[in-house]
Amino acid sequence: MPLTIIRNDITTMNVDVIVNAANAQLQKGGGVCGAIFSAAGSNELQRVCDTLAPIQTGEAVITPGFKLKARYIIHAVGPVYQDGKQNEEEKLRAAYRNSLYLALEHKCSSIAFPLISSGIYGYPKEEALNVALNEMRRFLDEHEMDVYLVLFDKSTFVISQNRIGAIQSYIDDHYVEEHTSYRSRSNEFREYSKVDTSRGGSLKSNDLNDWIQKVDQSFSEALLALIDEKGLNDVDVYKRANMNRKHFSKIRSNKHYIPSKRTVLALSIAMCLDREETDDLLECAGYALSSSQLFDVIISYTIENRIYDIDEINLILFQYELALLGV
Repeated sequence: MPLTIIRNDITTMNVDVIVNAANAQLQKGGGVCGAIFSAAGSNELQRVCDTLAPIQTGEAVITPGFKLKARYIIHAVGPVYQDGKQNEEEKLRAAYRNSLYLALEHKCSSIAFPLISSGIYGYPKEEALNVALNEMRRFLDEHEMDVYLVLFDKSTFVISQNRIGAIQSYIDDHYVEEHTSYRSRSNEFREYSKVDTSRGGSLKSNDLNDWIQKVDQSFSEALLALIDEKGLNDVDVYKRANMNRKHFSKIRSNKHYIPSKRTVLALSIAMCLDREETDDLLECAGYALSSSQLFDVIISYTIENRIYDIDEINLILFQYELALLGV
């Protein structure tokens, strides 16, 4: 699970390293910083920090985790927000980037971040979130690591009112109401797939049906054929799907392995499949979208509105307190 957005207390995270939103003097502060010092052991941590201070905005240093579950703490200094014209964005990007590469240097396989600079430093939360996700994605395009963005609660960020209004309107129109039509589509597929190909019968097919609605074809075979058909490559697909290489390799190498429904949907998003193509790929794995499930209705909304950014989709799911894609 390369990038996960979660609601949690960062001091309790069972990862290799957690990131402290530090001040330049590496002194115990308030908020997340104070909580990390207290949980790690303030006196021991402060003694080490004093040997490393001061550091510049955008820089990061690493210390032991002491009493934390995490082996290390990375102390990164984000910018104090003024007006957005004082190079704040680049300094914030540097804080994330330097933290990630410092974790890589220390052979960490997992890291947890708070939303740096979004508290008393005043960085607008929505902008701070976009910077965080963008830098994390850039890093994950080149490296393998489990990255967590730990938010205190869903009010930490704001999805635009227009987006929320459109989603809620779609939910009001589709939640439960279309259950019969989804079921009918599933039944139609089951009847269609009963053609006896062993006696010369053939499946008349369009689009994905050429490869995914053959009775003897595995999900793995269907997925790989679809990736080729779309002119994509494996790496792009599993990274866009927020999957790690190990999980994708399991799907690729084991023709009998059926991934979870959320994984299939993440792969659909990664390949920018439309609604019909998504339904077909789900059927191949034995799943279907249902209007009786809020999660499914929201995914239907994103696909029908061609929202193929998995981070944006996961933020919507997080807002509704639902499981995320690809994790």
